[in-house]
Amino acid sequence: MRAEIETIVDEIKQGITLLRRHLDWDRAKRRLLELNALSETPTFWDDPQKAQKLMRERQNLEDGIKAVEASERDLADNLELIELGEAEGDASIVAEAEKAIFALKDEVRRRQINSMLSGEADGNDTYVEVHAGAGGTESQDWANMLLRMYTRWAERTGKKVELLEVHDGEEAGIKSATILVKGEQSYGWLKTESGVHRLVRISPYDSSARRHTSFASIWVYPVVDDSIDIEINESDCRIDTYRAQGAGGQHINTTDSAVRITHMPSGIVVQCQNERSQHKNRAAAWDMLRARLYEAELKRREAAAMATESTKKDIGWGHQIRSYVLQPYQLVKDLRTGVESTDPQTVLNGDLNTFMEAALAQRLGGADVEVSDID
Repeated sequence: MRAEIETIVDEIKQGITLLRRHLDWDRAKRRLLELNALSETPTFWDDPQKAQKLMRERQNLEDGIKAVEASERDLADNLELIELGEAEGDASIVAEAEKAIFALKDEVRRRQINSMLSGEADGNDTYVEVHAGAGGTESQDWANMLLRMYTRWAERTGKKVELLEVHDGEEAGIKSATILVKGEQSYGWLKTESGVHRLVRISPYDSSARRHTSFASIWVYPVVDDSIDIEINESDCRIDTYRAQGAGGQHINTTDSAVRITHMPSGIVVQCQNERSQHKNRAAAWDMLRARLYEAELKRREAAAMATESTKKDIGWGHQIRSYVLQPYQLVKDLRTGVESTDPQTVLNGDLNTFMEAALAQRLGGADVEVSDID
């Protein structure tokens, strides 16, 4: 067997191992048997909402198990064909089996991505918050660049974006902003982007053309749908209204239509100003608060909470998840996975899937990579 095929076979086996690990193979098979037996009981549909949730869990487990078993079977069958073709000197059989193995590699990769996007809220729409770090205009401009980057990513992937609130900087850029990204698996793709992002460039605001380092943070949390019950005591919340800023016509700038809700026990603050009506902004802010509290609960239940921990730290040196260097050289480097790009402009124009896939794969594999930052 050719060395190239041996390498691909090893990659396929590693991919299948990761799929098994993600499923928690033995537990998944036991749970599927339990759900099959439970679905056949006479009282199963007495509680339709609970039954539908269990049926979705059953379907996900069944699909995951079948995908692994199909991959293992296809690999074994094609390796057997290669062995048979080589023994009989039939190059056509070998070539056909090798072609199938190349295709299987892509299929296992696709199944890995699907498994990485199978979390409880991964299919939901998502909120993305951008916050400038210390540094005034430099960081505020960087925050605005990140807002544009995620908006461009959404557009490139066929998703819709709504701007919920924005606080402009004094001279340029933004202090903070929140967008709503709508589309298939929006939260699943964006969830690993939470953290501090670092920019190194020659400042356009420095007359001496010196190199500056700027920081901004991203926080991603899923939209909560009606099937998820999040209880909030209104007595635990402080509601403030204020005059919205930015574009929106005369009305938005002359009434206290913007709403800010502070959840006192958790310290979570959400705000919305995109609607002309205070009533609509208040309703949207409550939805955002429910989403933030749900995201916090999801993170507590996840074994891999590294991304969230990074967002709780200062927006500054030593806490970043990704560095973007524009001068004196061109490089974007993810400090969790080691993935790099020598084309920062393309990345800043929304080409982020390579970084997202690597971060998702790291969660799936459960292995940390020691990566040094760039100067």
